[in-house]
Amino acid sequence: MGYKVAGIDIHKQVLMVVVMLLVQAEGRVEKLERRRFGTTTPELEKLAAWLQALGVQEAVMESTAQYWKPVWGALEGKIPTLHLAQAFSNRARRGRKDDFRDAERWVRRRVAGELVLSFVPPPEQRNLRTMTRMQVHLTQDRGRLHNQVECLLEEMRIKLSSVLSDLFGVTGRHILGTLAKGETDPQKLAAWAGNRLQCTSQELVAALTGKVLAMHQRLLGLYLQRLQLIDDQIDELKPMIAAALAAHQEAVQRLAEVPGFGADSAQQMIAEVGPQAATFPSAGEMSSWVGTCPGQNESAEENHSSRSAKGNRYARRLLTEAANAAVKTKGSHWQVVFRRLLPRLGYQQAVWAVAHRLCRVVWKILHDKVRYVEQGVNRDPKARSNRARTLARALRQLGYSVELTPLTPAPAPTSP
Repeated sequence: MGYKVAGIDIHKQVLMVVVMLLVQAEGRVEKLERRRFGTTTPELEKLAAWLQALGVQEAVMESTAQYWKPVWGALEGKIPTLHLAQAFSNRARRGRKDDFRDAERWVRRRVAGELVLSFVPPPEQRNLRTMTRMQVHLTQDRGRLHNQVECLLEEMRIKLSSVLSDLFGVTGRHILGTLAKGETDPQKLAAWAGNRLQCTSQELVAALTGKVLAMHQRLLGLYLQRLQLIDDQIDELKPMIAAALAAHQEAVQRLAEVPGFGADSAQQMIAEVGPQAATFPSAGEMSSWVGTCPGQNESAEENHSSRSAKGNRYARRLLTEAANAAVKTKGSHWQVVFRRLLPRLGYQQAVWAVAHRLCRVVWKILHDKVRYVEQGVNRDPKARSNRARTLARALRQLGYSVELTPLTPAPAPTSP
């Protein structure tokens, strides 16, 4: 029978499938059959049955938007080996593009090892990704809604965000809700404020004095309804995500102990890389997949750019946010590293370097099932000794006479 490989060129409404025979002894492929299928569920079932009847052992398909997902789901478990390849790695010559030729080229370049393959997690992790990414999108929608409400308030000449730390906090939502219901008196609106505001009552009244139209109040009411819907959906998603990760609770706890991470960010990171990061044999490979390692653009033995390549944008966002939080943790190892890199690299690149190291720590915690040990405040004696010698050497080079004397002398050995 031989080793048969299928190439699938995916579109929204049509699939072009070519089955080819790999002649391993001669290192070449021969075209066997090709067929066109639709993308509905009955058509996908026909595709799976046809490939199984031909004895196809491997299939490679194009990652076209989200249209590859139903094809992958229909073939998963029925074809022994599935590959998802990025479209740019299968470009045709100008004027030589054809759907069936594209499908053939998928197979030929897969056999030659020229395709850039994507990581497709197992079904359980894909479902978890769907939930966590929806939570991310809702949080982003909430941020956009915050900006829209503030823009509307500025149009109403109300400077509420200048006197409140959180526009959507308890006090802010009470004031906005009263304003949306038709109340425009600044004194009555200010009565909703508690005693914890950092501004005076006169400043609050001045900030609530503006020119409010009926149109503004109706739009504000619509914004608040959308805000309540987003908050309700986020509150509903959180227990769903926690239930899906109940079996990996220990991994979430271990990852949440890292400075800059929390429960939500730990859950999102596990959804992206897996609870054991088992797909990545090393920390470097995971860092390369995420896109936090330095890039390489070498020519004539000179690297012209170290800009990081594009990776998983959800994991990159998490690591960037975690790095910005970690460098602000007083006494942490990450703050020490950041301050050492800041004069040489600048703020943005120093934070990115911390994100790269955080990515490696995440792999270590998940892959080797270890806990995070903070070495910022109470560093181990060997590291303190090395740091002391480095500083002493630098001072001696400047002309100072330095002697290293420990503040706590070592205990004298006891006689037998």
